[in-house]
Amino acid sequence: MSYMAAGGSPRFLGEEVNGKWTRLLGHFETKILHKITQDDLNAAADYAKKIPAANGKLYVAGFCWGGGQTFRFATNRPDLSAAFVFYGPPPDKDAMAKINAPIYGFYAGDDARIGATVPGAVEAMKAAGKKYEPVTYDGAGHGFMRAGEAPDASAGNKKARDDSWVRWKSLLEK
Repeated sequence: MSYMAAGGSPRFLGEEVNGKWTRLLGHFETKILHKITQDDLNAAADYAKKIPAANGKLYVAGFCWGGGQTFRFATNRPDLSAAFVFYGPPPDKDAMAKINAPIYGFYAGDDARIGATVPGAVEAMKAAGKKYEPVTYDGAGHGFMRAGEAPDASAGNKKARDDSWVRWKSLLEK
């Protein structure tokens, strides 16, 4: 097994099999990766809040796996102003009680894996008395923020990307 890192953050956990690298993220390694990511996010947030030109608001956004880490970060950062989760899974239901910031979700209608987690997250956040506003964009696929900017983007991905930008910017202006 090899561990390769750059800038103090893990980039790949795996082993070489028949001349090819195979990704091996078991439960233990995933827990370590989540801890390192959360530590990195906290360090970046602590630094950002000390910048003289900062306005005191702290936001986090993430996409795909990073969207899940964004949701998780909200469970660990009490001074977070808002979290913007782009097609990422929610944290454990019990952890949601620790969330202080509003969570804004951006999801793809054609993303069964992540889309299946949204109703449970809505229910858990509501039960915890937390603000969670997910929006699902019909006709969009997972990764629509990137796919929607391509010259040959599908209409669903392009519309989801455009609508998401408008929504995101409007939320940041609050």
